[in-house]
Amino acid sequence: MEDKKQTRKNLIMFPLGTVGRDMVYSLVTNFLLTFVLFTRSLTAAQLSAITAIMVGARIFDALNDPIMGNIIERTRTKWGKFKPWIVIGMFSTSAVIYAAFSTKLQGWSFVWFFGVIYFLYSITYTMGDISYWGMIPALSSDGDTRNAFTARTTLFAGIGGTAASILIPLLTTGANAIGGSTSVAYGRIALAIAFLAPAFLCFVLFGVRERREDLSEPVPPVSFKKIWSTISGNDQLIWIAVIFLIHEIGNGVVMSGIGSTYIYFEFGYEGGLYSLFTTVGMSVTALLMVFYPAISRKLPRKKLMGVLVKVATLGYILMIAVLAMRAGEHYALGMDLKFLILTIGYMLANFGQYGFYLILMISVINTVEYNEYLHGTRDEGIITSLRPFLTKLASALTVVIASATYMLAGVTKYTNQISTYENAAASGQMSESDKLAAIHELLGGVSHSQSVGLLLVMTVLPYALMVLSYELYLRRYKLDEAEYDRICGELNARRESKSV
Repeated sequence: MEDKKQTRKNLIMFPLGTVGRDMVYSLVTNFLLTFVLFTRSLTAAQLSAITAIMVGARIFDALNDPIMGNIIERTRTKWGKFKPWIVIGMFSTSAVIYAAFSTKLQGWSFVWFFGVIYFLYSITYTMGDISYWGMIPALSSDGDTRNAFTARTTLFAGIGGTAASILIPLLTTGANAIGGSTSVAYGRIALAIAFLAPAFLCFVLFGVRERREDLSEPVPPVSFKKIWSTISGNDQLIWIAVIFLIHEIGNGVVMSGIGSTYIYFEFGYEGGLYSLFTTVGMSVTALLMVFYPAISRKLPRKKLMGVLVKVATLGYILMIAVLAMRAGEHYALGMDLKFLILTIGYMLANFGQYGFYLILMISVINTVEYNEYLHGTRDEGIITSLRPFLTKLASALTVVIASATYMLAGVTKYTNQISTYENAAASGQMSESDKLAAIHELLGGVSHSQSVGLLLVMTVLPYALMVLSYELYLRRYKLDEAEYDRICGELNARRESKSV
């Protein structure tokens, strides 16, 4: 029997731990490429090299996730198998992100530095990420309780990520940039997040206790064969991995930098606009995260996904509809009507996308019991490592999409000049007001076709991939609520028979 008092405590403490972690994730995943574009003057070769580094590091990182999961599985300490890696991973990650956003290097020197620091980030963040999410199956095997853990943790991850997504553009771009320039602002924000991430993880380290029955079992060897056999021997894990990857590629396109670049090009170089776009877009998802456990008891996952697709469809229609409008022609509620409709559309689209993310994440975790049912071993570390593995692999592909979009749309012609102005302001060679005036004049030369190209990439592609992932989920994923409960009942019966 699970300790209900400790479970209630875990339900409070565990989700709090991810707030700072997801600030780190948002800073690097959503803003690193934007930081590079708007603070460095890059040739096509240098941008291609940085893209190759990001893709290579994320693929390396993704491949490293199951290995890290296997290492966690064989960890035996008095603090459990997860917490030591959470500590090591988070403190080393904090040091790495501060270094990444504080350098003043330019040109190829920056590219070489970027390569080293990005691969270091890939290693350090993986340690903490795999160990953190790997704890969820060890906190409860009850379906409703696990839904609550996943929903609450995703909610607080969203709070951390959204807070970063709101504050970072607001404090780095335009008139509100800390220190008067984007390059200075990013360094100071990275320092603040480097302190906040370990602070929030203290809730997990000192307030959470996981089940440790498996720690008495023999230590499994670090084995690529074990990793492969666990994944390949679980048909439902394979299918949900494919579905999750497809969805995550589409889900990451807007936040890859394409969304912020479109906002700046179309509506002006002001971080507050993108912060508002993000705030409204993300706020409604909090409702789903809060009420998901209650909704899941009334509405099966596959039916809920159908509802989410319809909501997202309406959202994407509204976003594409702004192609018929011009910025600055009409106003409503004190803001540009085109921007207002675009933001409402993104809110609805994002509601559908993040609802999918939550359901797919739970679906990955539920294959732990299916694995135990088939093979007699849970292999939580390996199985749960697939979620970050797939997220990172998807983010590598979104970097390719973003960089290709920038080069095809001629974005770097403008971002290189903006970075020149930003660095001049940071070194005192240009006043902040002159910098903003020069950037405003520069962006006046962005063509309509360039903005249209950015908008189409951030709407049509995510929607098509969302629909594809939905169709595959309906046809291939078999662990619905009834089947999962049946499997858990069978596992409980096996355990009881062994204890007699």
